[in-house]
Amino acid sequence: QVQLVESGGGLVQTGGSLRLSCAASGYTYSSYSMGWFRQAPGKEREAVASISRGGAVTYYTNSVKGRFTISRDNAKSTLYLQMNSLKPEDTAVYYCAASEVALATLTSRFNYWGQGTQVTVSS
Repeated sequence: QVQLVESGGGLVQTGGSLRLSCAASGYTYSSYSMGWFRQAPGKEREAVASISRGGAVTYYTNSVKGRFTISRDNAKSTLYLQMNSLKPEDTAVYYCAASEVALATLTSRFNYWGQGTQVTVSS
């Protein structure tokens, strides 16, 4: 069965860095675009970044541009999110997701979801 397992979350101070990973299995990883989403308490889930099947095209929400980098290793079926210069407003549960759409950004366009990893940025 399809599995997406996130790791790398934790507690970090403002200005710090974290690298999230998402290990995929149970489907043809390279045939799906991938995305990172986050959901803070009391807020809707939002798209953070997306990456095309081959990794050449990326999308970032405005609030993380220049600070976060999404990447993928199709040989390892793994998705990454490098997060630098973290801010308290980045605190959320971060989810990875897979989409059959070429470069999806809408939650509804994603077929598979992980369970999430908590990122907490202290001020």
